[in-house]
Amino acid sequence: MSTTTIGGHTLTVDQEGFLTDRSEWSEEVATALAEQIGVTLESEHWTVLSFLRAEHAQTGETPTLRRVSTGLEIPVKHLFELFPVKPAKKMAYVAGLPKPRGCV
Repeated sequence: MSTTTIGGHTLTVDQEGFLTDRSEWSEEVATALAEQIGVTLESEHWTVLSFLRAEHAQTGETPTLRRVSTGLEIPVKHLFELFPVKPAKKMAYVAGLPKPRGCV
C-alpha cells in the first residue's frame, strides 16, 4: 500500500488509487476524488454514493453497476451519464470503496 495526497488529504491507496482505509473517506475527500476524474458531484451523485457505502457496510462487497441501477431504480444509461466511461469503477473510487468484482 502507498499513500497519496488529494485535495490536501493524505490517503492510503492501492496500486490503482482506490482507498484502502475506509475511515479516511469523507464528503470532502469524495469531492476531491471526483474532481480527479472530471466529475462534479451533485445531489444524484450523492444518492448513488450513499447507496454504495450503505450496501458495502451491509455486505462487505462493493455493489455492481446492475445492483446500483436496480437498488436505486436508476437506468444504467443514466449512471453512465453521472459517471462517464467506466461508471462502476468511478462510483467505487469516489465512494472510497474497493473496485467492484469483475471490473477491469
